[in-house]
Amino acid sequence: MPSATMMLESLSNWISKATLILSGLFLVLMALHVTVDVTLRYVIGTSFPGTLEIVSFYYMVGVVFLPLAYAELKQEHINVDVVVGRFTPRTQLVLYIFASLLGLVYFGLLGYQALLDAIRTTSQLETAMANFKFYLWPSRWALPVGFAAMCLAILSNIAKAVRLRQAL
Repeated sequence: MPSATMMLESLSNWISKATLILSGLFLVLMALHVTVDVTLRYVIGTSFPGTLEIVSFYYMVGVVFLPLAYAELKQEHINVDVVVGRFTPRTQLVLYIFASLLGLVYFGLLGYQALLDAIRTTSQLETAMANFKFYLWPSRWALPVGFAAMCLAILSNIAKAVRLRQAL
């Protein structure tokens, strides 16, 4: 029977891959949208309405915030260990757990505030000034989802480090 740590790692891995795929989908949609806009502008002299708003407020938000957890699980975030690399493995593990807990608090607070903002903007049906009615509130949900996935990835990495008895 799998342990709680293994189940946490598996769940975090699944969620981080799902958010990465969703982010990739946003990236492809953004490329297609901009390509159609540029093509229309040069072929028939008119552009696709709302391209700037959709790219800025929907696609870019998803592309930036959704893959954070995947980068965390793969240890691809910026990491400088010039000094820590000289410490004993036990000290490195303690410092890794401490830094991870700080990251958990940081991203947890960001996620909590982003969730409050998403709930508020959804209840107000937040819009942006444009030539048409452009709703902003759906894009606000990418932040709490991305930060929650990031917190889960940090927890998973802490559990993995403890299980392996070494800093990741």
